[in-house]
Amino acid sequence: MRYPQGGGLTPERQAFRERIRMEAAERFAAGASNVEVAKDLRVSVRSVQRWRRAWHDVGAEGLRSAGPVSLPKLSEALFAVLEQELAKGPVAHGWPDQTWTLSRIKTLIGRRFHKSMTLSAIAQMLHRHGFSHQVPARRAMERNEEAVTGWVKETWPQVEAPWRRSGPGSASKTKPASR
Repeated sequence: MRYPQGGGLTPERQAFRERIRMEAAERFAAGASNVEVAKDLRVSVRSVQRWRRAWHDVGAEGLRSAGPVSLPKLSEALFAVLEQELAKGPVAHGWPDQTWTLSRIKTLIGRRFHKSMTLSAIAQMLHRHGFSHQVPARRAMERNEEAVTGWVKETWPQVEAPWRRSGPGSASKTKPASR
């Protein structure tokens, strides 16, 4: 199951779900059916079937939480170091401009911490820590308005196809020639 912003269950939510499974174990011992347990605990019958199998094979310990599925690639201490490195700016790390991209951050993480992460994992990690995509507040001084206007008038119409046909269309997908 995936959760918003790349995170898993909070420790409180994990403990809550474990309490539900332990309550189910008590009901299994009392002889309650899967349907009764599912209805009383407001969970799916399929989940109860899985829990009953684990309870039957291992006992109540089989229903305990195993903890988080994986540890984060960068601990909080390492992320604090990464934040300091990001604050120095890309130029301090050898890039020609002041733009942080995910691929540059990936390279920085590899150089600094000797760890490899996917671009999407980096984006999720940054988002979880309050970073967001940013757009420049002002236009670049180097921007050539004439070149932009010329491109919009000449090149863009060739790239973008017209939305409508010049003639009448047909509602029939099987007989396009019946226009």
